[in-house]
Amino acid sequence: MLIAGDRLEVWGDPIAHSLSPRLHAAAYRALGLDWTYGRRQVSETSFEGEFAALGSAYRGLSLTMPLKGQAFAAAVTCNRHAELSGAVNTLLLTDDGPHGFNTDVAGIAADVAEQLPSPVERARIIGAGATATSALLALESLGVTRVEVAARRSEAVARLARLGAEIGVTVDDSGFDARPREAVALTIATLPGGAPIDAAVAEALARDGGVLYDVVYGHWPTALAQAWERHGGRAVAGIGMLVQQALRQVRVFVSGSDEESLVGEPEVLAAMRAAVTKV
Repeated sequence: MLIAGDRLEVWGDPIAHSLSPRLHAAAYRALGLDWTYGRRQVSETSFEGEFAALGSAYRGLSLTMPLKGQAFAAAVTCNRHAELSGAVNTLLLTDDGPHGFNTDVAGIAADVAEQLPSPVERARIIGAGATATSALLALESLGVTRVEVAARRSEAVARLARLGAEIGVTVDDSGFDARPREAVALTIATLPGGAPIDAAVAEALARDGGVLYDVVYGHWPTALAQAWERHGGRAVAGIGMLVQQALRQVRVFVSGSDEESLVGEPEVLAAMRAAVTKV
């Protein structure tokens, strides 16, 4: 497998808000690599044409919404988390085709482990969309064996339950209302930052939800984070997940593996964290 070019981009729609260029630029400076990392607004309808037009100068792409499914379809191989989730957020462009990775899963797992170092057997996920799939896979990698999902759409929870059965995690549908729930030590919220949520539901979720890990980082504090704080609980924003998943993208672009640590990785990670704390 030959990896050539030195150009990288993040694609999505919208994309102007993305912190990926800031994170990746910091990483490549720390590594002494003269690579460029830009951003491009690419929609679902324009993806195929834009992707086909890429030249040999391109080394890889980061993909955000709504392109992760199309990137999965474009990849000739995928890592385990991409195969299980059907979502690719990283494409490595080589002479034998694009190789797909889902680094969101490992990014969530790494940051959650840092925030909550004690083992957890039971957890809760709020929401049942694409990010909830990555959250479920992250919990599986952390040793969680039972997950309660609080979501509006039971059919989406059923899809997560099927994935849970495949990976050995029991998934329970707890609905999306204000009734009492069994206490958990960790809740991962996967709702968009501006998503409305009934105050009574937020309070019920906060009452016995342990630590809240909210994947949102741009709209902070979220309504859920505020509910947790009213109950004296701890709420953590998802900026650490963003950094950790980007670190694994850098690994892919440097070595072709998301699991192989970089030379000087602690310094690279510190530089990436510093880049986003300045935002």
